[in-house]
Amino acid sequence: MAIVDVSFDAALLDVLTGPAPLAKSPKGLARRDAALDPLLLAAAAASGPHVTRNHYSHDFYPGPQIPVDSAYDIAKASDRKRLAYVSRQAPRRQRLQGSLAVGGKENGDLFQQAENLPPINKRRRPSVSVEPKTQPKPSAAVDTTPAPKSSSPPSLEVKCMARTRIPTPHGPAFLHLYHNTKDNKEHLAIVVDPAQLEATGITPAPPIRSRSLDAVWDENETEMDRIIRGAYVGRLSSTSQKASEPVPSQSPSPIPSDVPAPLIRIHSECFTGETVGSMRCDCGEQLDEAIRQISQPIALSSGQTIPGRGAVIYLRQEGRGIGLLSKIRAYNLQDLGHDTVTANIMLGHKADERGYEIAGAILHDLGLGFENAACSEGVRILTNNPDKVEALKKEGINIVDRVPMVPRSWQVKEKAETSEISAGVGVTLIGGKAVHGEDLDKYIRTKIQRMGHMLPLWLEKAADSTVH
Repeated sequence: MAIVDVSFDAALLDVLTGPAPLAKSPKGLARRDAALDPLLLAAAAASGPHVTRNHYSHDFYPGPQIPVDSAYDIAKASDRKRLAYVSRQAPRRQRLQGSLAVGGKENGDLFQQAENLPPINKRRRPSVSVEPKTQPKPSAAVDTTPAPKSSSPPSLEVKCMARTRIPTPHGPAFLHLYHNTKDNKEHLAIVVDPAQLEATGITPAPPIRSRSLDAVWDENETEMDRIIRGAYVGRLSSTSQKASEPVPSQSPSPIPSDVPAPLIRIHSECFTGETVGSMRCDCGEQLDEAIRQISQPIALSSGQTIPGRGAVIYLRQEGRGIGLLSKIRAYNLQDLGHDTVTANIMLGHKADERGYEIAGAILHDLGLGFENAACSEGVRILTNNPDKVEALKKEGINIVDRVPMVPRSWQVKEKAETSEISAGVGVTLIGGKAVHGEDLDKYIRTKIQRMGHMLPLWLEKAADSTVH
């Protein structure tokens, strides 16, 4: 039996386990890589039970601590199967195929799970070309012909969500708030019909009421539910709480011939003219004047006087439909010398982008201007815009007369710079007074000359004289 010299191993153990590494071996030990590797592995195995898969890949099998020749022999002699590492993660090619087929991203939507992070638009070139999956051929019994798309958009529907009484400087009115299926804006209707507040409820003309509001919304709704949303009759108070009934659909009762058709006004929202009091336009004055004229008492031929009746349909389409942002930018272009029509066109808009489909649907809900509604009478419209009249006629509104909207500063023979009509307080910031100025004159002149607004000839000349 050969004698093994273990002095070199003992010296190496002293170097590895000594308190301080030796700068130079006193005996001049040479490198023994072949002996160093199994020695370190043996030291790692003897220090604890933690054995990684790397040891097995180097054919090192720690066996039981028994006096045998080597642990390698014990492992080979036993029936133990060699352990193989199996990854739980699929290959990247398969992961790419699954992720690209679902969302187009290798890492999924990890970043998109946080709502406060912006969307990631960074494009990456795929490192692996993914072949598109072939769709299975349909059987002959299955009809795969796509359904024809409807060319016409869904029909417009409006619903009055709430109604309440509002006292105005010109008399009481009812404010209606509408939702619709075309946009997400809340359009309004200001209904002037004080006869509904009478205790008797007997009026020569039918009341102007919303059919969608008075309808039954839910079979479980209570009378108080209907009252809270505004479906009540008479004047609401702590002692008067009577819910309304659904509006009947039968033929309406005849209306006396001396009762004029209700007066309506289709008014578009104007934040600058109604809220801020801007004198670039007369929108705030027109809104106040419309409510004032509709609220005027009506004298019948029989000598009887009835309260005024009608409605202002308030559409949320700022700046002739271009929005408040573009409207403010158009004001800057007007200061540079352009008129309101040219400024809109320079910003990429039409001169007038408003629509009146929602106005027609609201009038239909209120029973105004439709022959087949509960109120079969026509309407008188307060406007100077011929396009608005034609648009409402296309919506089926029966317009029996057009009432001109004359500016208050033009209703007198005096010069616009010195004329002011004291009409009391108003419903807007202008306070019921007349609006005048150089900017307003340019605005009205443009509407007459470039948009075809209908005003008396002498008023057109007056506008020309105030500008020059």
